[in-house]
Amino acid sequence: MKKFLYLGLLFQLIVCQISDIPINEINNLRINQIQVIGSHNSYRLSMDSNLFKWLSRIDSTVAAELDYSHLPLDQQFSQFGIRQIELDVYYDPDGNLFNHRIGNVFTKNSITPNYPKLKEPGLKILHFPDIDFQTNYLTFKDALYAVKIWSLKNPNHVPIFILIEAKEDGVPDKNSFLSVLGFIQPLKFNIDALNTIDEEIRDIFGAELKNVITPDNIRGDNASLENAILNNGWPTLKKSRGKIIFGLDNSGSVMESYIKGHPGLKGRILFVEASPGTPEAAFLGINSPSPEIEKRVRQGYLVRTRADAGTVQARTGNTVRRDKAFKSGAHFISTDYYLPDSRNERSKDWTDYSVRFPNNITVRVNPINGPSEFINLEIE
Repeated sequence: MKKFLYLGLLFQLIVCQISDIPINEINNLRINQIQVIGSHNSYRLSMDSNLFKWLSRIDSTVAAELDYSHLPLDQQFSQFGIRQIELDVYYDPDGNLFNHRIGNVFTKNSITPNYPKLKEPGLKILHFPDIDFQTNYLTFKDALYAVKIWSLKNPNHVPIFILIEAKEDGVPDKNSFLSVLGFIQPLKFNIDALNTIDEEIRDIFGAELKNVITPDNIRGDNASLENAILNNGWPTLKKSRGKIIFGLDNSGSVMESYIKGHPGLKGRILFVEASPGTPEAAFLGINSPSPEIEKRVRQGYLVRTRADAGTVQARTGNTVRRDKAFKSGAHFISTDYYLPDSRNERSKDWTDYSVRFPNNITVRVNPINGPSEFINLEIE
């Protein structure tokens, strides 16, 4: 009898707590008034052990920086509350450019893996050709489809921000003596390549982009995109749940090419890291937590920063950078460690460092520009 009484009281307590949460007020928060955790190079898998040993002999510092791995995106979303991801894409308009991997000579795999998807035209996902190519998703469309399926199954989620880096890196130029070995020479991200990013997003999310928040959605009748976001132009959570936002993680000529012909990003899908004071400015990437982040958050920009880098924090256990990132108000706090590296349980070279909000909240109110009375509530 006492058990049933206890369960009844517990149930009443839970109901009371739920009913006290101001759902309508939370839904009226704007998307720049929340803070989420993201993953860095979200698609990436650990290198083959033999290839990693070879790289360690060549450059131990670079090898150490690459000694991390990620779960499939749906697991990141569901199990660890990740709401911002990063995808590196390479241009492959004819297909088959990344099918021949010289690094496989150091593994037990065939030098030519013959993945059918790598033979098809389209954007490919990997970190670095020939050497660091292990990935949960071979193609950009594969990753986008995984996001779409999870989103449709979980329509209450706050917007997922997808940061895309258009990559052109490869083993040194064509005149290098290494080129005789057949290393891949990636293609430049010209305007056709940049247009392909938008095209493949539309292929997966639909031509009308109903579940995507675009610069056109935010700008409205404002003179510029920046003018909109500086004047409370970001939409509310109520209007944004279940949607996706895309950003371009490139500056310089790649960003300029993406903007060209699209002033204020009219007709474009991706937000860009344009400098404050320009018509396209709305999102900023500030990798190292700094006072500038708080300043920009208060102005209205969306900001992404990093809680850790190069596996350093996971090895030392130092949380200073992570804690600064939390306090900065950056909306997206990127990490390689939404869960601790499992090697910490058997090796002193690793610690139980991880990046989670207090009380394991998935999404929380932004500590800089959100209402303080909601700070300990789970927004999702």
